[in-house]
Amino acid sequence: MDEPSMPTPASAPQPPAPPIPLAELLAREDLGLRRIAGPADADLLWVHTSEMADPYPYLLGGELLLTAGVLLTDPDRYVARLVEAGAAALGFGVRPVYEAVPEALVEACDRYGLPLLEVPPETPFTTIARAVWRLMAEARHRELRRVTRAQQALATAAARPDPVPAVLHQLATQLSGRAVLLTVRGEEVHAAGRRPPPEASAALTRLARVVARERPGSPASATDTYGDTHLAAYALGGGEGLVLSLATRRRESGDHTVAGIAVVLLSLLAAPHQGAGAADRSAALVRLLLGATPAEVAPLLGPDGPWTVIHARRSDGTTPDALTAGALGASLGSALVDAGREDDDETVRVLLPATAGVAAPHPSGDEGPREPRDPGKPGKPGEPPQPPTVPPHPGWTLGVSTPTPLSALTTADTRAARALAHAEATRTPLKVDAPVTGLAALIPPGQAAAHARTLLAPLTPPLADTLRCWLSLHGSWDRTAVALSIHRNTVRQRIGRCAELLDVDLNDMDVRTELWFALRQE
Repeated sequence: MDEPSMPTPASAPQPPAPPIPLAELLAREDLGLRRIAGPADADLLWVHTSEMADPYPYLLGGELLLTAGVLLTDPDRYVARLVEAGAAALGFGVRPVYEAVPEALVEACDRYGLPLLEVPPETPFTTIARAVWRLMAEARHRELRRVTRAQQALATAAARPDPVPAVLHQLATQLSGRAVLLTVRGEEVHAAGRRPPPEASAALTRLARVVARERPGSPASATDTYGDTHLAAYALGGGEGLVLSLATRRRESGDHTVAGIAVVLLSLLAAPHQGAGAADRSAALVRLLLGATPAEVAPLLGPDGPWTVIHARRSDGTTPDALTAGALGASLGSALVDAGREDDDETVRVLLPATAGVAAPHPSGDEGPREPRDPGKPGKPGEPPQPPTVPPHPGWTLGVSTPTPLSALTTADTRAARALAHAEATRTPLKVDAPVTGLAALIPPGQAAAHARTLLAPLTPPLADTLRCWLSLHGSWDRTAVALSIHRNTVRQRIGRCAELLDVDLNDMDVRTELWFALRQE
């Protein structure tokens, strides 16, 4: 029977804390552990106890596996399976099953390179597990303190008169390495820290080209190693194809977080260099704050459309902070970001102008060179404006509206919210609110809207919203409940009420089609 000594990590796919060096555990004299085989270096992510003959199916990798060898019959195969599963080390408890660690097990661990620890009879496995989790908690605390200090130092540097070099200098100091700001052509804009060997510098430049946003689909970050030098590259959202590149002699827990903070700061610092458009949008915001009407500031925002509204939520349900929201906006190519409102503080809103330079998908679907196009321009005469190509963003769920003129942004905001609810209900990372096309586009908008108002007049807004969502999800009660954050029984009651008020049979496909067309006019 497989009985873990602590809560198993199977419920948490990610390690709860930075890895713990095996040497730290062996240094605990109160445990009395002794390494008797295998290498001295190992990183522990979990603790697991098992007396199964083959615990392979229950291991995630990185475990310190504790066992008394109750079902140990073939030490060689047992150790081979542990190594195959990615176990970090094996702890063998002597007594009551064995008076000493079997010699065959010692030889197998030496042969396969798995650290083997002898656990004395007076040390319970639960005591070892508690010690590991305590060391992990301490490591997490140290990491958080380090990240907090780095964040404060980087923020202070960003407030200096020459912020970009100051941030790079502070980043190089925090990571004990080299921080370089490069263009897509590999030209050095600013740099700080000790320069790595020429070969490593060349490798860093090549890595920077991997993330340089010369075309859609480029990764936001990439890592590599050259000899004993660790390399990393991060695309900046605010600059013209700028890349932050890092070269360090060691890679510690928390480095990626510290680098991410620097990426956000450098993206914001680079944003003013995008040109007069950003300055005009800032001026529009200032005038609104000073009492101007939207119509008065509209010329500063550019032509009357098309604009696209994007609603986004974190996929893990956490509430994004302003830095996280800003990073998303930068990656989408827009500085017009709302990190949340009091009544809905989990939704980030991004306003994407036609001048954002989002590129269209390549016609062949491959990753060849792509030509950017205005997101709201039709591809052929007579076609409605098409939404910009917004790629899925890991960690986010996105809802994208149809491009709309400035005067109809409220409608676009509603459509983006509906698209986000649909994406969450269907567990897809991205949902685009498609424009009206086909036969529906042949009907004059005025006549369609008048017919829709008449047909839907008996319904209250909550009923209409529920019916629209229910139809968009093909009549799924559960998915509609998820999208609207209500109970499935409430969905059933509302849909039943809609059928009564409209005096229709909602099981009839013709009825559903007509109602869907009418609801799409709103």
